[in-house]
Amino acid sequence: MRLLIADDDRDIARALTALFEHNHYGVDTVYNGNDAYSYALEGNYDGIVLDIMMPGMDGLEVLRNLRGEGIKTPILLLTAKGDIDERVCGLDAGADDYLPKPFAASELLARIRAMLRRKDNYQMELLEFEGMKLDLSTFELSFSEHSLRLANREFQMLQLLMQSPGAVIPTEQFMERIWGWDSEVEVSVVWVFISNLRKKIEKLNAPVSIRAIRGVGYCMEKKF
Repeated sequence: MRLLIADDDRDIARALTALFEHNHYGVDTVYNGNDAYSYALEGNYDGIVLDIMMPGMDGLEVLRNLRGEGIKTPILLLTAKGDIDERVCGLDAGADDYLPKPFAASELLARIRAMLRRKDNYQMELLEFEGMKLDLSTFELSFSEHSLRLANREFQMLQLLMQSPGAVIPTEQFMERIWGWDSEVEVSVVWVFISNLRKKIEKLNAPVSIRAIRGVGYCMEKKF
């Protein structure tokens, strides 16, 4: 799952980024409304956390413009504690949820999970292919009686593969969804993480392989 975080308070933005990355989300972070609007239009996000008070376009203006462009990505607004009118305006403009500051990290994570569950393409908490299971709440990969916990980006890559077994996931899609569309990371990093995932799948002795399609990407398939 990939999120866009927009907050002009850089300390809060960095804290949110660290919180979500620790919980196995991919994150892009911006600090003003204009960048939030541009990233949301050009990026492929599962959800957006949008502060209302920002320079450039404020959060409500970003929200209205995105909905006007037909962008349906779920959006959670961060609001000042007493600004009830802003919350009402935000919900009327198409926000999926709001959370007043200050807030507890556990509540923010719970609201994000609930918001993403309401998406049209909501996935169950457990993905399974050929008996190999990926638990989306514990980040554990298991087969038979054996299990292991995946690191952040390993988990995100395997989630993409197991959501569409047999389908080819382009290398560019991994880069965009996991490292961000403006990342300066070399594309070869995808191969490194695929190699790590293959070793972990082999360690579980699962009848599954990740096949490389030269010049295109990777797909998950049954091992023959």
